[in-house]
Amino acid sequence: MPSLPFAPRLALASLSGEADADWARTGAEYAGAAFLGGIALDDDSRAAARELVARDRSEFLPPDPIAFVDDQLAALADVPIQPAVNVRSTTPEPIVEAARVCRDRGALLELNAHCRQEELCAVGCGETLLADTDRLERFVDAAAQTGCLVGVKVRAEVPGVDLATTVRGLETAGASFVHVDAMDSESVIAEVTAACDLFVIANNGVRDDDTVREYVEYGADAVSVGRPSDNLAVLERVRRAVDGHLEPERADPR
Repeated sequence: MPSLPFAPRLALASLSGEADADWARTGAEYAGAAFLGGIALDDDSRAAARELVARDRSEFLPPDPIAFVDDQLAALADVPIQPAVNVRSTTPEPIVEAARVCRDRGALLELNAHCRQEELCAVGCGETLLADTDRLERFVDAAAQTGCLVGVKVRAEVPGVDLATTVRGLETAGASFVHVDAMDSESVIAEVTAACDLFVIANNGVRDDDTVREYVEYGADAVSVGRPSDNLAVLERVRRAVDGHLEPERADPR
């Protein structure tokens, strides 16, 4: 199993338009990693993000998304947290550019095969990639070729998608980790961990000792907190659970 360079094994999951360097800095007392983003990289994904903003969703739409990634990672250079960046794209070229920036900044790159907003799916981003595994695997391979540690954020309960098969393909393509939104199917983590040797981060409903313990029992190597990631009381509670259930020797801090 690839080992990711963060401890404790608690990550802050990306929140579009909210998860930036300041957000990561705030949670660094409790978490070992922070996934910035999601960040739309190419013309089609950015057009979709603008449509989302038009209906009052929060999105990152800097003039130059690659420069934005670099600036945000630079702002975390003195913060004791493993940075990561969640990106969306319909084409591989900007993914490779982002991967090079992440490699040079010591960050992880996470490809977004997770978002389910209609605007993103219509252009071939987000969870539509789970049904287009050849393209998703090409994206992973292209990013991994840069030497960056690459993973994918995926979602359970997508009709017609078998995550066990998907993660095996991602592993072959060169992924190092998979970040699984279990939705209401927590046991899918056991299916994923049985199917591959990727580092598995479990997401969805992580709030307390019980939820952390359940994911660890299913084989998760780490857990992540999404919407309450700016709630320090939740982060403190989850951090205590992570310290109790994820063995220190499994950690590999920088």
